[in-house]
This record gives sequence, C-alpha cells and structure tokens, in this order.
Amino acid sequence: MLRPLILGGMALSLVLPFVTRFASAGEEKSVLDFKVKDIDGKEVNLANFKGKTILVVNVASKCGLTPQYDGLEALYEKYKDKGLVVLGFPANEFGGQEPGTESEIKQFCSSKYNVTFPMFSKIVVKGQGIHPLYQYLTSKETNPKFAGDIAWNFNKFLIDGHGHVVGRFEPKTAPDDASLVKAIEAALAGEAH
Repeated sequence: MLRPLILGGMALSLVLPFVTRFASAGEEKSVLDFKVKDIDGKEVNLANFKGKTILVVNVASKCGLTPQYDGLEALYEKYKDKGLVVLGFPANEFGGQEPGTESEIKQFCSSKYNVTFPMFSKIVVKGQGIHPLYQYLTSKETNPKFAGDIAWNFNKFLIDGHGHVVGRFEPKTAPDDASLVKAIEAALAGEAH
C-alpha cells in the first residue's frame, strides 16, 4: 500500500520532481541534446552543431597517439567549409595521459599542433563519473550499433547532421585513414545511415 496515494496532491508534489528528473535523464535522443563545457569553461549546447557532421574524439596530450592532433586538424581544415566539425574532449582515464589543466591543454594544443577545432573541458569517458555524453555514446540502450567502452585515447564517433551516431573508429584509426575519410564524406553528403 502506497501512502503517497492517500496523501493526494501533496504526495504528487513530492513525487513529481523525482519522476521528472528520472524521465529527463533518459530523454536524450541524439548527441545534439547534450550540453558540455568548452576548454574555457563556457557552456556549449551541442544543438548549435545541428546540420553539421561531427567527429567526437577523446584526446590526450601525453599519448603515443597524440600526433593524431595533426591529422584531426587537417581533416577539420579540409572539410569545415563543407560542414564538418571536430570536437576534442580531453580525458585522463588511460594511463594518466591527460594530466594537465584546461589552460595547459589549450596551450599545448594550440602551440604544438595549431588546433583550431573546438576543444572542451576535461571529462570522464569511461567508468565511474562518466560524462552523460559518453554514457550516451557507449551505452547499448542509446547507441546499440556502436556501443561499447572507450578502449583508449583518440576513439572517434562520427555523428550526422541530426545528431545520430553513424560510425565509430578505434583509437589507432588515423584521421587520414581511408575508411574514416569515406565515412565523413558520406555523412557530409547525407548518405550515412
């Protein structure tokens, strides 16, 4: 027997905030439903990228794959006028290879690799404290086709203009790899499904 039912409207006011919070936690239907903080700590609504092809990459400054920053910047420069945006998310889950602060990461990326694509605040991409965006990207419930834990730094998710995941590429897939370039071009042409 539920006492809240006996209490009437008062019980509803106590339960409704919980139900609303619970429901809203699972309502994200695409990457565009998330808000994240940029490298300077300002909130960015990913809906701002609606209509763009997005490459979401978890990055690190002290990894053997860190030189991929060059390739990611080259991809961005080549395709940004056609609608591609690369989003870099620093993460420190793998070997402690992103120990820096946001300002240190920003300085490193701009001075060493001339990164001009959007960079974001450091987040957790695997395990306890995982950021909701990465929970969405890696969960079988929300991304059944491309789900699974992030294996290492520089994992790449390709997102179409509607915010749906249309491809996933493992860390060792270089930004100029033919399979990634082909998938990006298909997404830009609206052919990715």
